Amino acid sequence: MNVSLRQLRAFLAVAGHRHFRRAADALHLTQPAVSRLIADLEDELDVRLFDRSTREVVPTEAGRYLEQAVSRVLDELDGVLGHARALADPLRGRIRLAAVPTVSAGLVPACIARCAMDHPSLEILLRDQSQAQVLDAIRGGEVDFGLTVEPATTEEFDAETILHDPFVLVCREDHPFVERASVPWKALVDQALILLDHASGSRRLIDAALTQRQIPARVTLEVGHPHTAFRMVEAGLGVTITPALSLDALRPGLAVRPLTPAVHREVTLLRRRARSLSPPAQTVWDTFRDVALTLA
Repeated sequence: MNVSLRQLRAFLAVAGHRHFRRAADALHLTQPAVSRLIADLEDELDVRLFDRSTREVVPTEAGRYLEQAVSRVLDELDGVLGHARALADPLRGRIRLAAVPTVSAGLVPACIARCAMDHPSLEILLRDQSQAQVLDAIRGGEVDFGLTVEPATTEEFDAETILHDPFVLVCREDHPFVERASVPWKALVDQALILLDHASGSRRLIDAALTQRQIPARVTLEVGHPHTAFRMVEAGLGVTITPALSLDALRPGLAVRPLTPAVHREVTLLRRRARSLSPPAQTVWDTFRDVALTLA
């Protein structure tokens, strides 16, 4: 069966106006064009849809049934098409994203605030998750994109590095390291280290930096969040190595010193490989990049 939307809309116009000329005027078509559309529809359905007279056009029983059914279906179709059109609006829509905790706390608030100010019709839903969970959410299509730390393979993801975030040392203000302008990595030998656990994307990078410099790490505590690490340092249980983005949770009584030579982690925007973003998600992606550049 080969029935077109053009024929169905012409049918509804004639059924509503009970007149071919008035229906043609409403559709901005000629009367012969509307008559042809109705005739083709009747031929395709093999049923008479209207009883015609010189005064009026009246739907037959089949026409009345078709009018009710088609009217409902086209209303639903218009709603679907309107929703699809709205998804193409780069400044309106709902965006789901996931980010590792230090990025959620240190970068994402400024990014969401910029989106809220510049694009108030965008709604952003955030998941604050471990690196492994963020990667799984991106793989499974549960989020539009994620913010991670130097993610896995380029075979799985398309990534854009937006920030190089340095690792720093945090100690108590009464620690001997406070007398230094910066702390060399080799000075961490025999220090009690409080580090993020291996669920963090940063831990692998910290371990690699220590191994590369042949520093035997004395890790006394492993924690899930920088805020917990800072509380442990505050209690005098050791020092911690942490990304600079985590310093928003720093408490009074603690000091920060750069580590030398500098070691950075790459903060990346990440999406499924070869999957394009929706226009609203692309707007948020671009805004996050712009905010990160101002921080850099």
